[in-house]
Amino acid sequence: MSSCFLLKLSILQTMYKTVLFIDGGYLAKISKSFGQPKIDFLTFSELLCDASDDRLRTYYYYCMPFQSPSPSVEESSRYKNAEKFVKSLVKLSKFEVRLGRFQKIQNGLSAEYVQKGIDVMLAVDLVKMSWSKQIDKAILLAADSDFIYAIQAAKDAGVSTKLCYSDKNPVNDSMFDVFDERVVITNELFGRCVLSPPQDKLNQYNDLL
Repeated sequence: MSSCFLLKLSILQTMYKTVLFIDGGYLAKISKSFGQPKIDFLTFSELLCDASDDRLRTYYYYCMPFQSPSPSVEESSRYKNAEKFVKSLVKLSKFEVRLGRFQKIQNGLSAEYVQKGIDVMLAVDLVKMSWSKQIDKAILLAADSDFIYAIQAAKDAGVSTKLCYSDKNPVNDSMFDVFDERVVITNELFGRCVLSPPQDKLNQYNDLL
């Protein structure tokens, strides 16, 4: 058996079944800190993986814009653009979108819009895939400390975990410490995903991140 074949076999044997879990709300904050450029989401996913990672799928968790019972023209337009954005993502190779919703909380004359369903969906997906042995490695782009218990559960199932975060939008110490690996999303890394104007048709809805 040739040494070249053995080397290729060794490389194949060390590939890790990897899934990315991206909180669209956190990515939106990171994107704004870098000037909100139009990015290639597929390239971005691949760059978050290591050479030994076999990316099985990227899960993108996203809330559709709020619509009132009788939506305004602006609400309807924003919602339609969000639908186009979601459709552009699901066309990408090995991408799946999980949809939550925004809940409007009225506080006197002002209103706050809160994501609902995202944390639970991501946590359930992570734990389910980990304990069913579907994955060897989980990469999270998220900042919510509510994920700590799900991350620990994944580790208890033997899954390696990696956090991707931005110094401009940091996570708290407890969230940071629970991961096996941590990678900072730099301006240089983000810049490698930026689309030039003629190529941005598929991802033209980045402002809806």
